[in-house]
Parts: sequence; structure tokens; C-alpha cells
Amino acid sequence: MESDQLRIGTAEREEAARLLADHFGMGRITPDEYEIRVTDAYAAATLGDLRPLFRDLPHPHPGFFGPPPSPMPLTAPLPMPVFPPPSMPVPMPYGPPPVVYSHRSKTVAGVLQIVLPFGIGRFYTGQTGLGLAQLFATCCTGVGILWPIIDGILLLVNGGSDAEGRPLRP
Repeated sequence: MESDQLRIGTAEREEAARLLADHFGMGRITPDEYEIRVTDAYAAATLGDLRPLFRDLPHPHPGFFGPPPSPMPLTAPLPMPVFPPPSMPVPMPYGPPPVVYSHRSKTVAGVLQIVLPFGIGRFYTGQTGLGLAQLFATCCTGVGILWPIIDGILLLVNGGSDAEGRPLRP
């Protein structure tokens, strides 16, 4: 495929590493597989180098791979029911809906990740699976201590979300 020859940058490598960490946190890959795949992800130069890392994993895959395949074949749309117009117009809200933030802070989560690099910041955000993966990686591998520290820096810079998917409070 022509797209497999496209060169990738640091942002794509980091997204692939983050998604591999999520799969590791969910127990889909072993610690050895995770270490090999993350090393390969950071060494990748093209999209074709990253595709094999996710071939045997369910979604989520990196967004730059393109849209996921549709689960059902395309068919003709079903006829839409016709409803009578409402008697009174319904007022439409202006602007986007308000963002509901988590009661947890991205600053606290990031500082906890950096100061106590054992996944404590992820336990704080309610993401216990990722916290356990970082704790295991830190305790069992010497290189694993970098993961929570880098994760803490990313939390401070980009923010993150809690276990319920709400963005962390600035």
C-alpha cells in the first residue's frame, strides 16, 4: 500500500506507544511483548513499520491508520419515520455543550506521576489498570521508571481524563 511508505513523526510514535500502554494495561500483551513493541514503535520510520505492532490487537489503533473498517456491509438506509411538526418550536441551545470536568486535577495527577513514579497519578485519576501496569513496569524492570515520569509530564502539558472519560480539571 502506498500509505505504508508514508514517513511518521514523533507524535505518531508517541500515540502508538500510548495505545500499546493501554493494551498492556488491559492485559492484552505481556510485559515482554510490550517492551518489544514500544521499542519498535519508537524506532519506526513509516506507517508500514507500525502496522504489524497492532495487527493482532483489537481497537483502539492509532488514528492515523485511517478509519476502522465498518462492522456491517453498507446497505440501503432504512426509511425514516415521518413525524408531524411540533406545535411549538423547540429552542436550540447556542454554542457547544458545556464541558463537564472531572473533580480531579491534571496538576495533581502529573506531579504525583513525577514525584512518586509508580503509577500513583493514574491511581489518583481512577485508572487503576494503567496504574497497576506502571507499578509493575517500575518494580520489575529498571527502564520502566521512565514511563510514569513521561506520563506525568504529558499529564501536566496535555491534561488527560479520569476513569469515566471526563477531562481532568486544569
